[in-house]
Amino acid sequence: MFAMRRRDIFGFAATVAAWPLVARASDPSRVPKIGVLWHAANSVEEAPYFTSLIEGFRSLGYGEGRITLEHRFPAEKPELFTSMAAELAAMNPDAIIAVGSAAPYAVKATTSIPVVFMYVPDPLGSKLVQSIQRPGGNATGLSNFSVELSAKRLEYLKEVVPNLSRVALLVNPSAKISDLYIEQAKAAGPKLGITAQAFQARSLDDLEGAFDAMTKADMQAVVVNAESLFYVGKTSIANLAATRRLPTCVWVRECAEAGALLSYGTDQRAIARRTAAYVARILKGEKPAEIPVEQPTRFELTINLKTAKALGLTVPFSLLTRADHVIE
Repeated sequence: MFAMRRRDIFGFAATVAAWPLVARASDPSRVPKIGVLWHAANSVEEAPYFTSLIEGFRSLGYGEGRITLEHRFPAEKPELFTSMAAELAAMNPDAIIAVGSAAPYAVKATTSIPVVFMYVPDPLGSKLVQSIQRPGGNATGLSNFSVELSAKRLEYLKEVVPNLSRVALLVNPSAKISDLYIEQAKAAGPKLGITAQAFQARSLDDLEGAFDAMTKADMQAVVVNAESLFYVGKTSIANLAATRRLPTCVWVRECAEAGALLSYGTDQRAIARRTAAYVARILKGEKPAEIPVEQPTRFELTINLKTAKALGLTVPFSLLTRADHVIE
């Protein structure tokens, strides 16, 4: 018989808890299992990011037969986010990838399985991590840094619509990050001679009513910030804006390709591919608590000239020369 001090017991327990992770990382013949909690209803609605994530794994040697990806699609429904996150956690995968608005549900579902998030605008404010440089818990990942870009989107709209003074902010009140979007836009507005007003949509069914309210309030343009719900509704948003002749600036190129006038933000296809690299680091034994959250350093401006023409707008040449992508 021997006695163990209290701190020795905790140290021993922590070592025992870590054994499965160490064993997984050191067994090259084992096929890792990764849960992926998306936000839309299927892989088509998640295009092109669904394909980009798989491409990212393939580029690292995790092709077919070398990794198992368990995909779940909650269709933007809170109850499905909760149940599917719990379902993935119960599988005890090597890691869970959480896409956009799925991140809080994945973190809530487990405190032991590594969670790698992507497309989270404010991981710190969302309380997914303790700090950007040292997350501290079981979650880390990649931010799309979108909140800080709200003011820039107003600037670009002002360049295309010089007499712009009233801009609608399309927000989802169910997303906590929306308050930050509104705060940033309202702070930047007066410097540009713009008054920003928020209009809410909690679901895709609310979009038409939100745009009707914008028209009634005599809004001249719309800014749509990063939000999983609005990505799913990107075509509807573009159509609703077009019929009301509202120039729209969004956060990602794919929404401009769906018909919005402008987009300014990160390359989210690249982020999806980079997410695979974060998972690979964890599979090799790194701890999410010690892997800094990656924040983008490069942002893309996309201009849809087809939409500009339909709205009767002339995009200044000086802005066209700064664009990363021009849709003609």
